[in-house]
Parts: sequence; structure tokens; C-alpha cells
Amino acid sequence: MELNLERPRDYLFVRKAGAHEIVIVDRPFTSSLILCRNKVIDDWAVGDVTNLTVELVEPLLALSPDVVLLGTGARQRFPSQAVLAAFLQRGIGVEVMDNAAAARTWDILASEDRDVVAAFILS
Repeated sequence: MELNLERPRDYLFVRKAGAHEIVIVDRPFTSSLILCRNKVIDDWAVGDVTNLTVELVEPLLALSPDVVLLGTGARQRFPSQAVLAAFLQRGIGVEVMDNAAAARTWDILASEDRDVVAAFILS
């Protein structure tokens, strides 16, 4: 039996995700980041979901995706109501989950060519 590893070529995929590290394609990241289909914004200054403000999610809102996947570390932790309201006011869906679940969901939605952005909070 012949096995082939096929890698998607039209989007950046997450190979591994945890609370402290995300591996995108073959590159590890250890600080919080925003993931788009064709780029990584790796200077997202968020260290904890409790510190997340409307100003800090502005880069996500500016991308105007249909949905944002918010990975909040080792476990699901919701941001403030003000942050959630900022997404709703712009008509952008937001799904809050742990980093591993956000990575799996990203890989599925991105492979379906959906207009999705993922944000991972790494501690």
C-alpha cells in the first residue's frame, strides 16, 4: 500500500496546537497570533482572555471575516460582553473554544474556502 502526505497549498494549516505553542505548516509560534488563509499576524499583544479589549480585537474586526475562531488557551474561556458585542455589531460571528478545538475547526473551515480568521491566545 502506498501512502502519500498531501498538504493543502492554498491556505496555511495548523499542524499542532496547545496552550503554549501553535505550529502552522512547519513553523512554531509561542506568542499569541492571528491566522488568516494566507498570512500570520504574529504580533498580537494578548496574553490572557481576561485582558482582551475591543481595541485588541480591532485587527480581527478590520479583516471583516464571516467568522472568527477565538482560541483561548488550554480551555474555553469567554471574553467580556463588550468584546463579544463588538463582533456582533459588525455582523461577524465569533466562536470561542480552546486552542486545540480552534485549530481543528480552522483546518476544516479553511479547507472549505470559508471566510474565516483564527486568533490564538498563547501563554
